Amino acid sequence: MYLPDFDYYAPATLKEACFNLARLDGDAKVLAGGTDLLPHMKNEVIAPKALVSLKEIQGMQEITYVPGRGVVIGAKATHNALVRSQVLRDRYPSISETAHSMANYQIRNRGTIGGNIVSAVPSADLPPILMALDASVVMAGPHGTRTIPLEQFFVGPRCSVIACDEILTDIVIPDQAATGSAYFKFGLRRSGALAVVGVAASIVVNETRVAQAHVVLGAVAPTPVRAFKAEQLLIGNSVTEALLEEVGRAAADECKPISDIRGSEEYRRDMVRVFTKRALRKALHLPGEQKRGVK
Repeated sequence: MYLPDFDYYAPATLKEACFNLARLDGDAKVLAGGTDLLPHMKNEVIAPKALVSLKEIQGMQEITYVPGRGVVIGAKATHNALVRSQVLRDRYPSISETAHSMANYQIRNRGTIGGNIVSAVPSADLPPILMALDASVVMAGPHGTRTIPLEQFFVGPRCSVIACDEILTDIVIPDQAATGSAYFKFGLRRSGALAVVGVAASIVVNETRVAQAHVVLGAVAPTPVRAFKAEQLLIGNSVTEALLEEVGRAAADECKPISDIRGSEEYRRDMVRVFTKRALRKALHLPGEQKRGVK
């Protein structure tokens, strides 16, 4: 398989990159890690006339904590950078663990958090846990920047609200008093598999009752989706095994899975039930779920 012919641009600044994208008017794609884009081009799924590389643009890969704003992750941060980040390990280890569960070491060295979001693949692993943590995304364009909740970013499979002349620059996770968060996925093999089902949870418990809860489902709808009915069952209640089972069933009712070669609709729904309980148990630090290590 060979790449089709294309023009290549490697601007030194974000402004120049946005200018190139605007001038090419939808005929160009942004190149960062390339782990999703280049295979699609080789498989003749897409054939952009030009690629605008972010390689020469500095300052888009840092992971920092900004007082009053939260954790700011540059869109060029690789999956392995998320795994190694002490900022994330200290504040949101669920993100590091999610990144560690993705693909293999070589792919994680190339793939970026920005690419995982912008590709808008329904089975992507990072969007559910980032949505569960109320993340926002910052996009730069020819006329400035804009910030929107990640929850509003996805429109459909491989479709988002980012314009053809915009570039995702940062992911921002606001300060929060989360008791814990977790992401569980089921794939058809241990390493490198896409999620057949993914469930992320973030929860806040005051004394013995749930004050806030986010449950986000991945790979079981055209976009990552909040399981609002499941969340409402948790709010104001003490968590018991009976409640977790009820919440798991509610989440299974809220998803819209398809049947394909990787699993039937019925199988995916049942896995949502199971993985919702597992994600909540881990977010609540309840026994029964082994903590996954991060190398």
